[in-house]
Amino acid sequence: MAKEKKFYRTHYCGILRKEQIGETVSVCGWVQRMRNLGGLVFIDLRDRTGILQLAFDENTQRSVFELACSVRSEFVLSASGVVRERASKNPELPTGDVELEVSQLSLLAKSETPPFEILEDTDVNDTLRLKYRYLDLRRPNLQRALRLRHQVSKAARDYFDSRGFYEIETPMLTKSTPEGARDYLVPSRVHPGKFYALPQSPQQYKQLLMLAGFDRYMQITRCFRDEDLRADRQPEFTQIDLEMSFVDVDDVIEVNEGFLQYLFREILGVEISLPIQRMPYREAMDRFGSDKPDLRFGLELKDISDLVSDCGFQVFSGAVKAGGSVRLICVPGGGEAFPRKQIDTLVEYVKTYRAKGLAWVRLTEGGLTSSFAKFMTEEEMAGIIARAGAKDGDLILIVADPSNDVVFASLGALRCECARRLGLLKKDDYKFLWVTEFPLFEYSEEEGRYVAKHHPFTSPMDEDIGLLETDKAVCRAKAYDIVLNGTELGGGSIRINNPEIQEAMFRALGFSEEEAERRFGHLINAFRYGAPPHGGLAYGLDRLVMLMSGADSIRDVIAFPKVQNASEPMTACPSAVDRKQLDELSIAVVGEES
Repeated sequence: MAKEKKFYRTHYCGILRKEQIGETVSVCGWVQRMRNLGGLVFIDLRDRTGILQLAFDENTQRSVFELACSVRSEFVLSASGVVRERASKNPELPTGDVELEVSQLSLLAKSETPPFEILEDTDVNDTLRLKYRYLDLRRPNLQRALRLRHQVSKAARDYFDSRGFYEIETPMLTKSTPEGARDYLVPSRVHPGKFYALPQSPQQYKQLLMLAGFDRYMQITRCFRDEDLRADRQPEFTQIDLEMSFVDVDDVIEVNEGFLQYLFREILGVEISLPIQRMPYREAMDRFGSDKPDLRFGLELKDISDLVSDCGFQVFSGAVKAGGSVRLICVPGGGEAFPRKQIDTLVEYVKTYRAKGLAWVRLTEGGLTSSFAKFMTEEEMAGIIARAGAKDGDLILIVADPSNDVVFASLGALRCECARRLGLLKKDDYKFLWVTEFPLFEYSEEEGRYVAKHHPFTSPMDEDIGLLETDKAVCRAKAYDIVLNGTELGGGSIRINNPEIQEAMFRALGFSEEEAERRFGHLINAFRYGAPPHGGLAYGLDRLVMLMSGADSIRDVIAFPKVQNASEPMTACPSAVDRKQLDELSIAVVGEES
């Protein structure tokens, strides 16, 4: 005799509506809560689609009613019955017009009392949430975020497939070619003393695919970087990775603008106007103090170095004479919105960006107050106010430093902090920007040399090729970042396809021929066999979903994220391993505790 098939459900909880009234259905899920009103019992049953009310009354079979009375939060149930109209409707629930009149109820699993209540918004600390991440992931907002992540991934595959891209997997065990962030290393058992590296990106492989003639490549891929973490960083992350042949900057940007327009229209119903604004790197820094400016508000930087170079305030004049600058932002209404105590907190805020202090001017109906006016002439103060475009009620905030990097970093962050305090950062206001013409090099104090700002395969601007080895500080790259609301969504460049220019790039980075051959010989050799002009871009999928979902951190759109010290509280990794495993890998742990 054939075994009867066990049947759990016909419908998800959250999809039932008035149209299903009178139908017999089966649902499964977790108990959100149980309400016992004596002769009436109601259970809110939750699955990934939403909540459905289960109803039990005097007509319910006695054993079913008693079982309903015994359940607790997070018990797992299966229920069957007839969908009926609710007597007391709940307009806050999509299923609020109906309920299930239960005739059969099965207890599939009991639950201990969870360490926190499974609610949409919870004030439970992150450490506890991440330790019990499998419970945290039951919360509807996290389930929506991960559903949206799935939709973004599917939309990316659909869009790029329709544009002739092939999805091709590249290796996870690769050669270590350190130039930038630290690699995660994987020891080889078969080759003692040698190591693989986990990929920081598929950069070299996707370039080799262009040399192989595949023309258009994409991949949704995991990447790894051993670096310090911030709110928008993880040691392992996901990229939507692209590469195209026979293209220049405009071609790559055009395809990707189409993708962003398609993505936001299909998933959020938001129309992105094309073309997206472009801004050279130098202009972005001068106006916003950042290479990823937030365009949802103004508060642009103004340079007043020329006005204060010979003033009596040594903080200003000294910074200019030392080769730095003095710049300001004007906060409309800030003179009224920010009392003195709040200004003091802004002073401390910029110090976290290495600024030595913050000068300020408040313009109110009662007159002008300032932290430095006594050192200035009336003409100098009038010039500053005019340059700021300030009026009564406004607040002028000024940073001076011998290092322009400090001025840009501190004021760039300060304008965003002021906007946050003034409530100007609307999450559903999507302001895109292409930042272009990045520097090809940046100076590393740690290494005492110029390093590639992006990577060693980025092409210089055509007119700057002659500067590769003569003036690295001003040499620009055919590089571009796509920025949304102050967050870099992705970046890319046109690659070097001329072996002579690639060799000049290696020399500019201080690599000897032997070192370049040791690190990148496989790529150098491949370029000798005909490399097409090519370029690409990689999106941070985690950041993209974070902004589309309105989350505050990428940890809220990753199923099992790491915390700031790169550990995972739930599984307690990284962890020690057995001595036998180390011996098989020919590894000894230095300084290991006995």
